[in-house]
Amino acid sequence: MSKSHWWQGKRGEWYVIVQFLLLGLLVFGPTTVGNIPLWSPPWSTVGIVAGLILGAIGALLVAAGLISLGNNLTAVPFPKENAQLVRNRAYSIVRHPIYSGIIIGSFGLALLRGSWLTLLYAMLIFLFFDIKSRKEEAWLSERFAGYGDYQKRVRKLIPFLY
Repeated sequence: MSKSHWWQGKRGEWYVIVQFLLLGLLVFGPTTVGNIPLWSPPWSTVGIVAGLILGAIGALLVAAGLISLGNNLTAVPFPKENAQLVRNRAYSIVRHPIYSGIIIGSFGLALLRGSWLTLLYAMLIFLFFDIKSRKEEAWLSERFAGYGDYQKRVRKLIPFLY
């Protein structure tokens, strides 16, 4: 691929920008609109417990994905020129463990905040990473001959489910 400027988005730079905007919305956005209240006990307590559990799982997946990816790590979805296909450790559980961890952690934070609106933000983050991963997988399929077999064996975003 020829050298291009980041604003042209040829390596998926715009995905990274949108990703940070959505995560900013989740963290700093409003938790309620109109007359929709925040959750009250016992649901707020359930949300806190479940949110902490999902947050921890998400953080572990992100960390495991970063460690497993090693020198192949790049901020954009386009693979590095000298990249190797990683299929072991975290990548044997889910094809995109960093995205997966962010998604699961986003739902955890949404539950901690006890708001239907933040759950909607988390769902938007899930849909965004589903779209982003499709583009990334198209590039990975072009680069690595064995990627199709890997896709058949390992789930894309949610371990053991999706």
